[in-house]
Amino acid sequence: MKKPPTITHQQKQVTIVNDKPVFYEPDELKAARAMLMAHLGQHAPKRAYVGPVRLLVKWCFPLKGQHQDGEYKATKPDIDNSQKLLFDCMTACGYWKDDALVASLIAEKFWAALPGIYIRIEEL
Repeated sequence: MKKPPTITHQQKQVTIVNDKPVFYEPDELKAARAMLMAHLGQHAPKRAYVGPVRLLVKWCFPLKGQHQDGEYKATKPDIDNSQKLLFDCMTACGYWKDDALVASLIAEKFWAALPGIYIRIEEL
């Protein structure tokens, strides 16, 4: 994945139809979800996790400006919002029945010469 998504689940939109709010995903969010699903689907476990797990997630974004490889990224997207979309995609790909099984999470964002999302799952 040469460029991890910067759009998050929080960026859903709302419109009013027949005086009722209807939420929808903008095209950019749909594209990010499809890209994550395609990549995650290739690495889905043969059997879904059924007990508590710990996730180590490293979001590595392409280098920009004066940033150094491995430098922490302290700008948007917010890491907590990024996790929601990732977890939803992992659930849809069959990593587990419910992302409530994630009992421990270590998530970090970096600037990196080799961009991507690196995920390690440990059964607890």
